[in-house]
Amino acid sequence: MKTIYTSFAEAVAEIQDGSTIMVGGFGLVGIPENLILALVDSQVKHLTVISNNCGVDDWGLGLLLKNKQIDKMIGSYVGENKEFERQVLAGELEVELTPQGTLAERIRAGGAGIPAFYTPAGVGTLIAEGEEVRVFNNKEYLLQTALKADFSLIRAAVGDHAGNLVYNKTARNFNPMMAAAGKVTIAEVEQLVEPGTIDPDHVHTPGIYVQALIEGAQEKRIERLTIRQEA
Repeated sequence: MKTIYTSFAEAVAEIQDGSTIMVGGFGLVGIPENLILALVDSQVKHLTVISNNCGVDDWGLGLLLKNKQIDKMIGSYVGENKEFERQVLAGELEVELTPQGTLAERIRAGGAGIPAFYTPAGVGTLIAEGEEVRVFNNKEYLLQTALKADFSLIRAAVGDHAGNLVYNKTARNFNPMMAAAGKVTIAEVEQLVEPGTIDPDHVHTPGIYVQALIEGAQEKRIERLTIRQEA
Protein backbone atom coordinates (compact mmCIF):
# COMPACT_ATOMS: atom_id res chain seq x y z
CA MET A 1 0.00 0.00 0.00
CA LYS A 2 1.09 3.55 -0.75
CA THR A 3 1.30 6.52 1.60
CA ILE A 4 -2.15 8.08 1.85
CA TYR A 5 -2.09 11.70 2.99
CA THR A 6 -5.06 13.47 4.54
CA SER A 7 -3.41 16.91 4.52
CA PHE A 8 -2.15 18.65 1.38
CA ALA A 9 0.39 20.54 3.47
CA GLU A 10 1.77 17.23 4.70
CA ALA A 11 1.79 15.84 1.16
CA VAL A 12 4.23 18.51 -0.06
CA ALA A 13 6.23 18.85 3.16
CA GLU A 14 9.25 16.98 1.77
CA ILE A 15 9.63 19.36 -1.18
CA GLN A 16 12.56 21.57 -0.20
CA ASP A 17 14.10 24.76 -1.57
CA GLY A 18 15.84 24.13 -4.88
CA SER A 19 13.79 21.05 -5.80
CA THR A 20 12.95 20.16 -9.40
CA ILE A 21 9.27 19.32 -9.77
CA MET A 22 7.08 18.17 -12.62
CA VAL A 23 3.48 19.33 -12.55
CA GLY A 24 0.84 17.67 -14.69
CA GLY A 25 -1.80 19.48 -16.70
CA PHE A 26 -2.46 21.20 -20.00
CA GLY A 27 -3.60 24.76 -19.51
CA LEU A 28 -5.74 24.39 -16.40
CA VAL A 29 -6.97 20.91 -17.34
CA GLY A 30 -5.75 18.11 -15.12
CA ILE A 31 -3.60 20.24 -12.83
CA PRO A 32 -3.11 19.13 -9.18
CA GLU A 33 -4.84 22.25 -7.87
CA ASN A 34 -4.66 21.54 -4.16
CA LEU A 35 -1.06 20.36 -4.20
CA ILE A 36 -0.09 23.61 -5.96
CA LEU A 37 -1.98 25.65 -3.36
CA ALA A 38 -0.17 23.75 -0.61
CA LEU A 39 3.17 24.58 -2.25
CA VAL A 40 2.21 28.25 -2.31
CA ASP A 41 1.42 28.12 1.41
CA SER A 42 4.67 26.27 2.15
CA GLN A 43 6.73 29.20 0.82
CA VAL A 44 9.28 26.77 -0.66
CA LYS A 45 11.66 28.71 -2.94
CA HIS A 46 14.05 28.39 -5.89
CA LEU A 47 12.02 25.72 -7.65
CA THR A 48 12.70 24.41 -11.13
CA VAL A 49 9.30 23.57 -12.58
CA ILE A 50 8.71 21.30 -15.58
CA SER A 51 5.21 21.66 -16.99
CA ASN A 52 3.52 22.32 -20.32
CA ASN A 53 2.76 25.88 -19.24
CA CYS A 54 2.80 28.06 -16.13
CA GLY A 55 -0.90 28.44 -15.44
CA VAL A 56 -2.62 31.82 -15.54
CA ASP A 57 -2.00 34.88 -13.43
CA ASP A 58 -4.42 33.94 -10.65
CA TRP A 59 -4.52 30.14 -10.74
CA GLY A 60 -2.39 27.02 -11.03
CA LEU A 61 1.37 27.46 -11.32
CA GLY A 62 0.76 31.18 -11.87
CA LEU A 63 0.29 31.44 -8.11
CA LEU A 64 3.78 30.03 -7.47
CA LEU A 65 5.15 32.39 -10.09
CA LYS A 66 3.43 35.40 -8.54
CA ASN A 67 4.85 34.40 -5.16
CA LYS A 68 8.40 34.33 -6.60
CA GLN A 69 8.85 30.66 -5.75
CA ILE A 70 10.01 29.56 -9.22
CA ASP A 71 13.56 30.25 -10.42
CA LYS A 72 13.40 28.27 -13.67
CA MET A 73 10.56 27.12 -15.88
CA ILE A 74 10.87 24.36 -18.49
CA GLY A 75 7.78 24.30 -20.68
CA SER A 76 6.33 24.73 -24.14
CA TYR A 77 3.69 27.47 -23.87
CA VAL A 78 3.67 30.70 -21.88
CA GLY A 79 1.14 32.90 -23.66
CA GLU A 80 -1.60 33.22 -21.02
CA ASN A 81 0.42 34.67 -18.14
CA LYS A 82 1.30 38.37 -17.96
CA GLU A 83 3.35 37.94 -14.78
CA PHE A 84 5.41 35.29 -16.57
CA GLU A 85 6.17 37.79 -19.33
CA ARG A 86 7.06 40.49 -16.81
CA GLN A 87 9.47 38.26 -14.88
CA VAL A 88 11.20 37.03 -18.05
CA LEU A 89 11.70 40.56 -19.40
CA ALA A 90 12.94 41.72 -15.99
CA GLY A 91 15.47 38.89 -15.80
CA GLU A 92 13.79 37.40 -12.74
CA LEU A 93 12.92 34.04 -14.29
CA GLU A 94 15.00 31.58 -16.31
CA VAL A 95 13.02 29.92 -19.08
CA GLU A 96 13.77 26.89 -21.25
CA LEU A 97 11.22 26.71 -24.06
CA THR A 98 10.80 23.34 -25.76
CA PRO A 99 8.49 22.27 -28.60
CA GLN A 100 5.46 20.57 -27.07
CA GLY A 101 6.04 17.17 -28.60
CA THR A 102 9.72 17.30 -27.68
CA LEU A 103 8.82 18.22 -24.10
CA ALA A 104 6.49 15.23 -23.88
CA GLU A 105 9.17 12.91 -25.27
CA ARG A 106 11.88 14.30 -22.96
CA ILE A 107 9.65 13.51 -19.98
CA ARG A 108 8.71 10.08 -21.34
CA ALA A 109 12.38 9.29 -21.97
CA GLY A 110 13.24 10.29 -18.41
CA GLY A 111 10.67 7.87 -17.06
CA ALA A 112 11.86 5.10 -19.39
CA GLY A 113 15.54 5.47 -18.45
CA ILE A 114 16.53 6.79 -21.88
CA PRO A 115 19.15 9.54 -21.42
CA ALA A 116 18.69 11.33 -24.77
CA PHE A 117 17.20 11.07 -28.25
CA TYR A 118 17.29 12.77 -31.65
CA THR A 119 14.34 14.67 -33.13
CA PRO A 120 13.84 16.79 -36.28
CA ALA A 121 11.80 19.33 -34.26
CA GLY A 122 13.75 22.51 -33.67
CA VAL A 123 16.45 21.98 -36.30
CA GLY A 124 17.44 25.31 -37.85
CA THR A 125 15.84 27.35 -35.05
CA LEU A 126 17.10 29.12 -31.93
CA ILE A 127 16.52 25.90 -29.99
CA ALA A 128 19.31 24.21 -31.94
CA GLU A 129 21.94 26.90 -31.31
CA GLY A 130 24.93 25.34 -29.56
CA GLU A 131 23.32 21.89 -29.57
CA GLU A 132 24.41 18.70 -31.30
CA VAL A 133 22.84 18.04 -34.69
CA ARG A 134 23.40 14.78 -36.61
CA VAL A 135 22.30 13.52 -40.00
CA PHE A 136 20.35 10.29 -40.35
CA ASN A 137 19.13 9.17 -43.79
CA ASN A 138 20.01 12.59 -45.24
CA LYS A 139 17.93 14.44 -42.64
CA GLU A 140 19.15 16.58 -39.73
CA TYR A 141 18.14 15.71 -36.18
CA LEU A 142 18.66 17.60 -32.93
CA LEU A 143 19.89 15.89 -29.77
CA GLN A 144 17.56 16.36 -26.79
CA THR A 145 18.24 15.14 -23.26
CA ALA A 146 15.68 13.45 -21.03
CA LEU A 147 13.95 15.19 -18.13
CA LYS A 148 13.52 13.82 -14.61
CA ALA A 149 12.37 15.43 -11.38
CA ASP A 150 12.74 15.12 -7.64
CA PHE A 151 8.95 15.19 -7.33
CA SER A 152 6.08 14.74 -9.76
CA LEU A 153 2.74 16.26 -8.76
CA ILE A 154 -0.04 14.79 -10.86
CA ARG A 155 -3.81 14.64 -10.94
CA ALA A 156 -6.15 11.73 -11.63
CA ALA A 157 -9.89 11.13 -11.47
CA VAL A 158 -9.66 7.85 -9.59
CA GLY A 159 -6.87 6.17 -7.66
CA ASP A 160 -6.71 3.14 -5.42
CA HIS A 161 -4.64 2.47 -2.31
CA ALA A 162 -2.12 0.57 -4.45
CA GLY A 163 -1.43 3.70 -6.52
CA ASN A 164 -3.20 2.65 -9.73
CA LEU A 165 -4.65 5.68 -11.49
CA VAL A 166 -7.37 6.50 -14.03
CA TYR A 167 -7.52 9.92 -15.73
CA ASN A 168 -10.60 11.62 -17.09
CA LYS A 169 -10.52 12.55 -20.77
CA THR A 170 -8.24 15.55 -21.48
CA ALA A 171 -6.73 15.36 -17.98
CA ARG A 172 -4.82 12.41 -19.39
CA ASN A 173 -2.24 14.77 -20.88
CA PHE A 174 1.22 15.06 -19.32
CA ASN A 175 0.16 13.31 -16.12
CA PRO A 176 0.94 9.67 -17.07
CA MET A 177 4.46 10.33 -18.36
CA MET A 178 5.27 12.62 -15.43
CA ALA A 179 4.20 9.91 -13.02
CA ALA A 180 7.03 7.75 -14.35
CA ALA A 181 9.66 10.50 -14.45
CA GLY A 182 9.60 11.65 -10.83
CA LYS A 183 11.70 10.13 -8.06
CA VAL A 184 8.68 10.67 -5.83
CA THR A 185 5.24 10.89 -7.44
CA ILE A 186 2.33 12.32 -5.47
CA ALA A 187 -1.11 11.87 -7.02
CA GLU A 188 -4.04 14.14 -6.20
CA VAL A 189 -7.17 12.13 -6.95
CA GLU A 190 -10.82 13.07 -7.00
CA GLN A 191 -11.87 9.66 -5.72
CA LEU A 192 -9.81 7.20 -3.68
CA VAL A 193 -11.02 3.59 -3.81
CA GLU A 194 -9.99 0.19 -2.49
CA PRO A 195 -7.66 -2.06 -4.53
CA GLY A 196 -9.60 -4.22 -6.96
CA THR A 197 -12.23 -1.55 -7.60
CA ILE A 198 -10.54 -0.38 -10.81
CA ASP A 199 -10.72 -2.81 -13.72
CA PRO A 200 -7.07 -3.65 -14.57
CA ASP A 201 -7.83 -2.98 -18.24
CA HIS A 202 -8.81 0.59 -17.33
CA VAL A 203 -5.64 1.50 -15.41
CA HIS A 204 -3.74 4.35 -17.11
CA THR A 205 -0.84 4.62 -14.63
CA PRO A 206 0.22 1.47 -12.75
CA GLY A 207 0.82 1.89 -9.04
CA ILE A 208 4.53 1.08 -9.36
CA TYR A 209 5.07 4.70 -10.48
CA VAL A 210 3.18 6.30 -7.57
CA GLN A 211 4.53 6.72 -4.05
CA ALA A 212 1.73 8.69 -2.39
CA LEU A 213 -1.88 9.77 -2.91
CA ILE A 214 -4.31 12.28 -1.48
CA GLU A 215 -8.01 12.72 -2.16
CA GLY A 216 -9.45 16.15 -2.78
CA ALA A 217 -12.07 18.13 -4.69
CA GLN A 218 -11.00 20.50 -7.47
CA GLU A 219 -12.53 23.74 -8.69
CA LYS A 220 -11.69 22.85 -12.30
CA ARG A 221 -11.55 26.44 -13.50
CA ILE A 222 -11.93 27.18 -17.21
CA GLU A 223 -8.93 28.98 -18.67
CA ARG A 224 -10.84 30.78 -21.39
CA LEU A 225 -14.62 30.46 -21.56
CA THR A 226 -16.05 30.51 -25.08
CA ILE A 227 -19.80 30.40 -25.60
CA ARG A 228 -21.98 30.40 -28.68
CA GLN A 229 -24.28 33.36 -29.20
CA GLU A 230 -27.99 32.66 -29.61
CA ALA A 231 -29.25 33.10 -33.17
